[in-house]
Amino acid sequence: MRRSRLRHLGLAGLLVLGSLTAVGTLPASAAEAPAHSPSTSSSEQPASAGLLDAMQQDFGLTRAEAEHRLAAEREATGIEPAARRAAGKAFGGSWFDADAGKLTVAVTSDAAPSTLRAVRATGAQVRTVEHSAQQLDAAKARLDRLDAPAGVSSWRVDQAANKVVVDVVAGERADNDVQGFLEQAREAAPVAVRTVPSAPRTFAAGTVGGDPYYTGNVRCSIGFSVHGGFVTAGHCGRAGAGVSGWDGSYIGTFQGSSFPDNDYAWVSVGSGWWTVPVVLGWGTVSDQLVRGSNVAPVGASICRSGSTTHWHCGTVLAHNETVNYSDGSVVHQLTKTSVCAEGGDSGGSFISGDQAQGVTSGGWGNCSSGGETWFQPVNEILNRYGLTLHTA
Repeated sequence: MRRSRLRHLGLAGLLVLGSLTAVGTLPASAAEAPAHSPSTSSSEQPASAGLLDAMQQDFGLTRAEAEHRLAAEREATGIEPAARRAAGKAFGGSWFDADAGKLTVAVTSDAAPSTLRAVRATGAQVRTVEHSAQQLDAAKARLDRLDAPAGVSSWRVDQAANKVVVDVVAGERADNDVQGFLEQAREAAPVAVRTVPSAPRTFAAGTVGGDPYYTGNVRCSIGFSVHGGFVTAGHCGRAGAGVSGWDGSYIGTFQGSSFPDNDYAWVSVGSGWWTVPVVLGWGTVSDQLVRGSNVAPVGASICRSGSTTHWHCGTVLAHNETVNYSDGSVVHQLTKTSVCAEGGDSGGSFISGDQAQGVTSGGWGNCSSGGETWFQPVNEILNRYGLTLHTA
């Protein structure tokens, strides 16, 4: 990458995506980097004007409402760990209630009054439910052991519904194999069924000129800079595969990759490339600095940057979802969002405020008619490979 490229981060399309790279000396290698510990963002950091504009456009908010929502989401993200600890074994899940502007924590109906008081003392609001999060996670794990037919697109714990929700492709619900799966699912878990328009797919794309990164004839998007390289989707390349950038120059090599079951990978960088803690706004918003990787709760706003459809926003719909892609690949522990994506966006950045969330895996729909997209949580990738997120 040329040095002049770094001076135009906002228009660069620089390395396809989310985490930018430029010329210079590499930071410490992943082997030298300490084990990742999620860093905490400062509540003092104001939201950028571009991000507020995007929130107004995508959520139909006024500027004041967007500022209020982002502040409420930061507070909800910050108190969730304490609220979870306060609930203890009675914890039934948590999510951000956009209407109330608060974190909601589900607590089982047999919880002691002192437990409810302790949860409310953290600033969260409480809802009583029948099943604990531990029970629901165990029920979902039983579904994970079943063989899913193509007409079943995904399943997850819906904490607000206090059930395991199974998504079935429209037109396939009467299929015998789908019915058989649902019967087994109902025996294993408290299940609700939802219909989706089409089967999910991954978002890699064939090579088109000018938009890196490339592996063979596949174009994907960079997720986030780590010390020594960047993280991205596993279906974009296997360990040992070489990677080239926007200008066709050699970037580095896939050092680790996992797909299916997971969908993550990391690429080392060299040959004059380095990393910076930035997610491209593609001119829609200003480029976003990455300051940490605290997990946004269900219901929080989230945005995605990718090399095909650039910058789009939506909300977190579910954590820990199992996805059955149309090619038969099953991936576990993905996060579902209402953000759209298209081919070539795979691997790209999902960010909430200034907190890295994950890399784009796949979804259904497109950015003309809408859809849903899943991402692989970034903290799992960092912990799996012993990487350290590059933060501002």
